Amino acid sequence: MDVDVARGRHEWIRPGAFEVAPGVHRIPLPMPGDGLRAVNVYAIEDGDGLVLVDAGWAREEARDALEAALGELGHGLGDVRRFLVTHLHQDHYTLAVRLRAEFGAGIALGAGERPSLDALLAGTHDRQLSKLERGGATELAEVVRDAVAGDQGKPEEGYEPPDEWLKDGAEVELATRTLRVVETPGHTRGHVVFVDERNSLLLAGDHVLPHITPSIGLEAARTPLPLGDYLNSLRLVRELPDLRLLPAHGPVTDSAHARVDELLEHHEQRLAQTAAAVRGGAATAHEVAGVLGWTRRERSFAELDMFNQILAVGETLAHLDVLVARGQADRTTVDGVDEFRSI
Repeated sequence: MDVDVARGRHEWIRPGAFEVAPGVHRIPLPMPGDGLRAVNVYAIEDGDGLVLVDAGWAREEARDALEAALGELGHGLGDVRRFLVTHLHQDHYTLAVRLRAEFGAGIALGAGERPSLDALLAGTHDRQLSKLERGGATELAEVVRDAVAGDQGKPEEGYEPPDEWLKDGAEVELATRTLRVVETPGHTRGHVVFVDERNSLLLAGDHVLPHITPSIGLEAARTPLPLGDYLNSLRLVRELPDLRLLPAHGPVTDSAHARVDELLEHHEQRLAQTAAAVRGGAATAHEVAGVLGWTRRERSFAELDMFNQILAVGETLAHLDVLVARGQADRTTVDGVDEFRSI
């Protein structure tokens, strides 16, 4: 076990168990691809066992990394009594399902994730197709449709219901601390964070990330205004005391407030850029996405891979919907495609 000193942009992915507060250890687990690189799982000492906040992706390399890191703490996978999961995405939830089957640890998930989980288990989610079609990304939608044609109606692999649905304001009592559940919809409709106010810790999942902005509404059952939900959730966290930020991706930082302020400012700038693109004649989410720059390097839409193009269309549509809600744009639907114009 080491004290957490991950300061560099990618140093935080180094494997191991790193103490971020007395009795709390950050464990980065590998993810497929070179995008997010890793997901932080937080192991909290609870008597002679452990409670984990988030779990990792159900892949052999993640399981092995978790087992090795817990070994540094003098524990094994069987010592995990409970998983507190911030949201339903694979890199947070599915390894919990696998380890529950092996060792029996319980899983708790935010109650707002129930509609998305129901859709995943029933195989009724459209894998972002309706969002792409609504955004005018016809060719991209066709590629996705062909890619998932054989999976329509099949349950998503790796998912099972949790043992407990967590409600906003619930208190999770552990041996030496109390974690308060705070609903923070936006990244997903049922995303929650865990607040340890006495020890000044915010276990933030993907809600507040130190170097990137989380995707908005990438889920099986999307809400009507996910970006609006996300901005409101950021303001909610800003009203809490300024806590140490324990994110799911990236290094631990000392001020959640500082990063929340940056994220709010970023989205206001993005809304202004989106509005300018509409004033310039871009009418659909796909057209607007083609005008905007993407990633910290301001890459063009054409430079993105297919997955990130899907994200970009969805992000743009979320910003356009907020402009309509604010009365800064008007929306009409023509043959299933939303077209926007400035007011």
